[in-house]
Amino acid sequence: MLTVLQTALEVGLIYGLVALALFISFSILNIADLSTDGCFTLGCAVGAMLTIAGHPILALFAAMAAGMLSGYVTAFLQTRLGVESILAGIISNTGLYTINLAVMGFSSNVSITGVDTVFSLFKGLVGGQWSRLILLALIAAVIVIVLIRFFGTSLGLSIRATGDSLDMVSASSINPKATITIGLCLANALTALSGCLIGEYNKFCDINLGTGMVTIALASLIIGEVFAGHRGGVGKRVVCVVLGSIVYRFIIALALRLNISAEYFKLVSAVIVAVAIAAPNMKGYVRLAKIKSNARKLRALSGKGDETDA
Repeated sequence: MLTVLQTALEVGLIYGLVALALFISFSILNIADLSTDGCFTLGCAVGAMLTIAGHPILALFAAMAAGMLSGYVTAFLQTRLGVESILAGIISNTGLYTINLAVMGFSSNVSITGVDTVFSLFKGLVGGQWSRLILLALIAAVIVIVLIRFFGTSLGLSIRATGDSLDMVSASSINPKATITIGLCLANALTALSGCLIGEYNKFCDINLGTGMVTIALASLIIGEVFAGHRGGVGKRVVCVVLGSIVYRFIIALALRLNISAEYFKLVSAVIVAVAIAAPNMKGYVRLAKIKSNARKLRALSGKGDETDA
């Protein structure tokens, strides 16, 4: 059981980076970036090839650079060519399939077994079975702190304002094309970094590795937003997004303990997203039902009172 919980924590922290990426594009910029699946695989492919070449640490930065390039292309389609955000993401995601194959030497999968990874190198420094979790916690903590500080700067505030009101940003002499581009580059860099880490974690890369990543990240994001609440500041929201990813992985771990087949995991993810999104409305329905129930009871009591008086 301890091993299952440890794995859930480790994988939750890795996928938390994708959830943070979706937080930037979907929650901050109000853009539906559907290139996440392909960008995740891109980061894994670039990281895998450099790790095999003997550069596991460089692989992390190269993956982020590749993700930024992917984000730039998606932003270019939106801001310069006037393509709708959803279509721009689909176009980028479609093109990334071939690019990912090319990066992997036109092989559908690549094995990283038998070479050093950032996890094996870090274990050599600190030792112990918790070394992977410690490393991932450190990476996640650094990224969370950097994001919180970044969104408190003038540039970060401009990006946040772009998602709130594009017209207001344009009227304030802020270039929304630049803020959208920077935001998508940052988001895709985190997605690619997550892909690189999961590749080195699992010691393999597959062309279909990123399939359904949007659903997984959205589930984590929605769970995190529920934890943060409507009045949560950006710092609280960033932390809760990572927490939401960990909670999501615990749910998947629970599903594994219940011997639910892996083929049903996508359905489980869809149900989690639906329930999380519908939760506020469900609370409203429950509150309204209680009010109606109390009103009926009051009417019934008042009716009995009138009969007694008569």
